[in-house]
Amino acid sequence: MFENNSRTELDQLGEFGLIDHLTQHIKLNHTSTIKGVGDDAAVIDLGNKFQLMTTDIFVEGSHFDLTYTPLKHLGYKSVVANISDIVAMNGKATHILLSLAMSSKFSLEAVEELYAGILAACNQYQVDLVGGDTTSIAKGLVINIACYGEVEKDEVCYRSGCKEGDLLVVSGDLGAAYLGLHVLEREKRIFMEKPDFQPDLEGNDYIIQRQLKPEPRVDILQLLKKLEVKPTAMIDISDGLASEMYHLAKSSHVGFTIYEDKLPIDPIAYQRAIDFGIDPTTAVLSGGEDYELLFTISQTDYEKIKGQIELSVIGHALDKKEGMHLISKSNIKHQIKAQGWKSF
Repeated sequence: MFENNSRTELDQLGEFGLIDHLTQHIKLNHTSTIKGVGDDAAVIDLGNKFQLMTTDIFVEGSHFDLTYTPLKHLGYKSVVANISDIVAMNGKATHILLSLAMSSKFSLEAVEELYAGILAACNQYQVDLVGGDTTSIAKGLVINIACYGEVEKDEVCYRSGCKEGDLLVVSGDLGAAYLGLHVLEREKRIFMEKPDFQPDLEGNDYIIQRQLKPEPRVDILQLLKKLEVKPTAMIDISDGLASEMYHLAKSSHVGFTIYEDKLPIDPIAYQRAIDFGIDPTTAVLSGGEDYELLFTISQTDYEKIKGQIELSVIGHALDKKEGMHLISKSNIKHQIKAQGWKSF
């Protein structure tokens, strides 16, 4: 099946390349499997509805740093990340399974704090925790959640439904979680040098909350339903706008042009980007962990969403051969490349 005669380093493939390589030989054996690998969630035919299934893993030192991440917030965020995938399919999350692997450095009280965050998210979004597993590891903490949801058959939304001419829309604002992480990392560096130092987080409440306690955009689905707008394609923004545009473009066989002056960024996030010497547009394109929704709509639905402060039309779809481009504020065309999160 896999015929590799020499050693290949994983960083040569990148995240997207590795996924494509490992999944190329998957064969679906059940007619009930409507959608397998390649979307925010798998889709299973239950008869009257579709069941949605997704999973995410959080690894200490790779996905989170306990120096500045409260365990309660971490538990909450781990659930939210999974709910967001279900939301991106236009569905409602209903159940989760939780698996934990932890070292002996964690006390019962610490695990209780983590669970408090997990249960808070479950209560907030009416999701049932119905099982899981625990085990020990030599070092650190690993959280894995499998999330299940449901959606009416005529309401499910894939990454693959975008057509040329469709408008590209994003909810909320982007880049704040990334800049919040920069603030926390800055304070950590100072703390490591001066252990008696008190963190200075004043004025950064919003961007830090976006990093530590994000929320899935369930409200956007409710808004779209009220406006009688069904996206033609949709994905949640966990790895950054550029990466999610890549997924939509690949699945829908289209290209995208977006406009820098249309990209939504919170004023505080914009200022912190400047403070850190980061191009605010780079933060928007590549930051990630905003858990906003990126979706496309038919041009005929534009009037329905026009004026909605939580929705920004940032561009449009065009022929696949055009690729992905950003039109800068100075009207210069730049190619957009997305490599995904650097896992390896």
